[in-house]
Amino acid sequence: MTAYTRTRPAPAVLDLDARLALTEAAMGVRLDEAAVAFEVNTAHIPSEVVYLATGDLPGGPTFPTAPAPAFDTPIADLLQRAHTRLQRGGWTTGQQRDPRGAMCLVGAIRAEDTRGDADRACAWLLDVIQQQTPDVPTVPAWNDQQTSANSILRTLARAARLAAANHR
Repeated sequence: MTAYTRTRPAPAVLDLDARLALTEAAMGVRLDEAAVAFEVNTAHIPSEVVYLATGDLPGGPTFPTAPAPAFDTPIADLLQRAHTRLQRGGWTTGQQRDPRGAMCLVGAIRAEDTRGDADRACAWLLDVIQQQTPDVPTVPAWNDQQTSANSILRTLARAARLAAANHR
């Protein structure tokens, strides 16, 4: 009687770059799973308008924020002004403006527009958003998907920096 034994081929030797790429891919999958788990676990929590103006924050004294950098390019400057407006007046979803004055992302851009650059600024912002989330069709759709003002403010600040770097 002949006995068969299976032998595994020797594992391929991976260099440092290949191991780092595999680790990065594995961590990306874990982070994506954690993000989905967070969204699922917090979906039942009703979202409320977040007021970021210093006078509206509960819990004691607040400190003024550092002044926002001024940009020389029109789109970057408009996005920065919208960022400041959302910080001071609050952010909302599902509507352009709520009764207390909080605004959605597009509402803040349009309110700060003094030179007719709102459409170009929204198009630029959508390009920046789609770098991270390619399946988002519009800025308002992305605004309504967000659960906190932090992601809105981070993305708006990033879009302003990129617009300035690209002379827009």
